[in-house]
Amino acid sequence: MTTSQHDAYVKWFDDLRSTDVGMVGGKNSSLGEMTSQLAQYGIPVPPGFATTSKAYWDHIESTGLKFVIKSELELLKDGKKALADVGRTIRKAVSSAPLSPDLEAAICDFYRQLCERCGDDDLSVAVRSSATAEDLPEASFAGQQETYLNIRGDHDLLQACRDCYASLFTDRAITYRNEKGFDHNEVALSIGIQQMARSDRGASGVMFTIDTETGFPDVVLINASWGLGENVVQGTVSPDEFLIYKPTLKEGTKPILRKKIGEKEKTMTLTRGAGATVKNIDTPKSRRRRFCIHDDDAIVLATWAKKIEEHYSERRGVKTPMDIEWAKDGKTGKLYIVQARPETVQSQDSGAQLIEYKLSEKNPPKPLVTGTSVGQKILHGEVCIVHDAHDIASFKPGCILVSEITDPDWVPIMKQAAGIVTDHGGRTCHAAIVSRELGVPAVVGTGIATEKLQNGQHVTLCCDGSDVGKIYEGSLIYEKIVTDLKDIPETKTKVMLNIADPDSALRWWRLPIDGIGLCRMEFTVTEHVKAHPMALAHPEKITDPEVRLEIMELTRHYATPAEYMVETLARGLGTIAAMAYPKTVIVRMSDFKTNEYASLLGGADFEPEEENPMIGFRGASRYYSPRYQDGFALECKAIKYIREVLGLTNVIVMIPFCRTLSEADRVLEVMANNGLKRADDFQVYVMCEIPSNVILAKEFSQRFDGFSIGSNDLTQLTLGIDRDNENLAELYDERNEAVLTLLRSVISTAKECGKKVGICGQAPSDHPGFAELLSDAGIDSVSLNPDSVLPVRQRLAAYEAKYGHGSKAGNKVLGRLADVEKSIVSAVKKAVFHPQNTLIDIEKNIEKAVGYVVHPHSQ
Repeated sequence: MTTSQHDAYVKWFDDLRSTDVGMVGGKNSSLGEMTSQLAQYGIPVPPGFATTSKAYWDHIESTGLKFVIKSELELLKDGKKALADVGRTIRKAVSSAPLSPDLEAAICDFYRQLCERCGDDDLSVAVRSSATAEDLPEASFAGQQETYLNIRGDHDLLQACRDCYASLFTDRAITYRNEKGFDHNEVALSIGIQQMARSDRGASGVMFTIDTETGFPDVVLINASWGLGENVVQGTVSPDEFLIYKPTLKEGTKPILRKKIGEKEKTMTLTRGAGATVKNIDTPKSRRRRFCIHDDDAIVLATWAKKIEEHYSERRGVKTPMDIEWAKDGKTGKLYIVQARPETVQSQDSGAQLIEYKLSEKNPPKPLVTGTSVGQKILHGEVCIVHDAHDIASFKPGCILVSEITDPDWVPIMKQAAGIVTDHGGRTCHAAIVSRELGVPAVVGTGIATEKLQNGQHVTLCCDGSDVGKIYEGSLIYEKIVTDLKDIPETKTKVMLNIADPDSALRWWRLPIDGIGLCRMEFTVTEHVKAHPMALAHPEKITDPEVRLEIMELTRHYATPAEYMVETLARGLGTIAAMAYPKTVIVRMSDFKTNEYASLLGGADFEPEEENPMIGFRGASRYYSPRYQDGFALECKAIKYIREVLGLTNVIVMIPFCRTLSEADRVLEVMANNGLKRADDFQVYVMCEIPSNVILAKEFSQRFDGFSIGSNDLTQLTLGIDRDNENLAELYDERNEAVLTLLRSVISTAKECGKKVGICGQAPSDHPGFAELLSDAGIDSVSLNPDSVLPVRQRLAAYEAKYGHGSKAGNKVLGRLADVEKSIVSAVKKAVFHPQNTLIDIEKNIEKAVGYVVHPHSQ
């Protein structure tokens, strides 16, 4: 066979580009693009070659397969033969038909050349299918055709190629093309033959250049497991997970926002003999307890992923998030990229709406099982457990599918499921990918769902936007909130966000915010760090042997417990900061009360008992005290880690419950000693939540760069009311004139001193008109709960458009907010006790009351 004939049937990856989809399909054209174009950036792709679509068409024409395929598909279309029978007949015919002599010669010749290039006469290769209509942005599905691993020698290679051709007609592939409207006679198949990276002795996995759940575009999500990558793709294992922030990924930084160790239950390795080329073995416990790649590996992979995304985005002229497979050779320690294709779910989302689901119950019961959340939805359903793909006929449409894992054979019933739950798998497993494609919520990697749940059991599947998906007994009440993100008005008063939970932070990236006005540290300490900071600074002082063992287990992946505290706290807070970067993020240093601290692991050895922790040993008073100073030092190191290692220099800090000027001086000195010194590029705010902060605002402004009003504590300390005492709840009101007088005073003083002043308390979120009052007084920012951001921004925009910002025009009227709320309540009561009042009358009363707040001069 001549070289030109070889060229018609087989192409080296080096000679292919992304534009060659019609010739070699999506996978192989992408491999060609990376091999030929990305080597200059040091991105290694194992060498290989691809058969062309011409090779496929000539093959089915010369062997008479074209007639067989067409005839069988017509029988299916006419309803004269079942899908399973049609698929089986076509596959058997294609798999057994010898390749033409010219095609065999071309494949064997290129294989021998590849062996020579790699210095191995018996080279192990991966043989992958690449359909010409597969892996396009508008049409992609997980596992449409087959891949064969660890193939050696001409004989096995040629059979693997015939099997790849046959896999174009699996039942799922035929169904997929029918649903997508692809003509079977216009879809060809290219075969990729690529050197195997020896990840069977190392690790492998998948990474996305976008957050797969929220669509947040600035991260790389890496899933990793021991051995060959099929276990990660198929969901056979619960993989390790890394989340890396792209904008600060540069030399000198290591922006790993999340590190989560997975069970990695199985390891897929290579084998020889009796037809089998791979085998799955149980992963030894010692390996399951270790991350399968190092942090430096994750950084290298993320750097490559970022460059691949940039390259494809430039080629396509549009932002193109990527779905990438990688491998680490266990013999050489080298990393490789083995596949890349455009991501096809989140990248297609217009982002015009923000849809939120949340449970209505304040204290929901303990979930039956938990796992990794996929998608955002809450639903009720009946459990239907299916253990094997052969039993899918037993599935009842509309139920929640529960299984150990899924693979492409499960797709028909996955399409009929209300929700999906699996024992194994991570964010990039088959079940997760397909559920996103279908818009079906899933909870994967639960470990015990098939054992814990029962057939016919009625449950609530909860994927509410956090990383953890939950299955509850029974039908819990929930609500769906849809927010239109079009035409968001600008305001002179900055609208910022109050947030605490790193696991749900990325879901808010589309909110129109001007930064984060309050990032609460306590949640990250409780839910991520889990142990008392002093117990981690001084584990030798823990008296309970069991607690000591728990802390050893908790911190086993770190050199010291202190290092665990610093990195875990930094990554949790860093995830929140990344969502808003480069906008300012104000992190409040810890403000636990002593009883709350004592409940942390190891906390009992370090906390005094207090009768009234609310006004006790909390906030700034702890930071310089020998009782907590070493714990505070770890907090400071975490902030340094966020700014210097993660590269998130948008983070500044805020000191809570600072009672006196001398206390302020002592805290600032301790911070400076721990590497956090006030500077032009590092500001320190103080919470204004004690009357002394208002009375001495001028003096406090000489020590701090800004104020953030904590209206909750300021109200209770001004009125002398315990805000948690239900007997006094009626008296507790941030709109009391005494509180409003203090608010106006500190805002005025701060402006006179040239300092920023905002509010992060509940009042602007809870009370209509409160934000307008603050704008009227000239406040710089209001920080709100997520569900209040849009309505408050819209009200502020309307108010400022009419009266301006800081005009003080409406102070007198706006001070009567409590009376306005009473008017609204009165209007609603009339609807209950006087049915003769029409709904229109009630609405008019409410509109009048609200209008009195927003447009006081029109009354």
